[in-house]
Amino acid sequence: MAPAAFATPVAVSVWIGLGANLGDRQATLRTALTAVAGLPGTRVQRISSLYRSAPVDAGGPDYLNAVVQVETTLAPHALLVQLQAIEQAAGRERPYRNAPRTLDLDILLYGDQVIDTPTLTVPHPRMPERAFVLRPLAELAPDRVPEHLLAAVAAQRIDRVQDAGWAF
Repeated sequence: MAPAAFATPVAVSVWIGLGANLGDRQATLRTALTAVAGLPGTRVQRISSLYRSAPVDAGGPDYLNAVVQVETTLAPHALLVQLQAIEQAAGRERPYRNAPRTLDLDILLYGDQVIDTPTLTVPHPRMPERAFVLRPLAELAPDRVPEHLLAAVAAQRIDRVQDAGWAF
């Protein structure tokens, strides 16, 4: 059994945002989902449809985005470390803020916890500003996305490109 710092006593519902705008985006997202599903104490519950969106506050090609809901016993920071390792394996580089990327994995919500540390902030701090997060999250957890937040990002270009089930 993992030490307390790495695991929780019961599984927690976590929503993770996935995005990619370099390389074979859909294949990268599928591989990332497979890796997330293989994390210790983690089980995929639901996967949103796949969406195409323009970069926000950045340049580069369009992103493909989705949200996955998992149940995990990994503690928040342990999950973050695991997600960053998956990003690294996909060739993720961080040359500057909002740079184009092969893979981006963000913890959007970790149960009902509010986390504010130097390495992790949950709920994700820019979530209310991004249609590419809110639309797929609302597909899986409409109770977690108030209508006024969706209205605030309605002008951002985002298109559903595939229904749920695209990943496996």
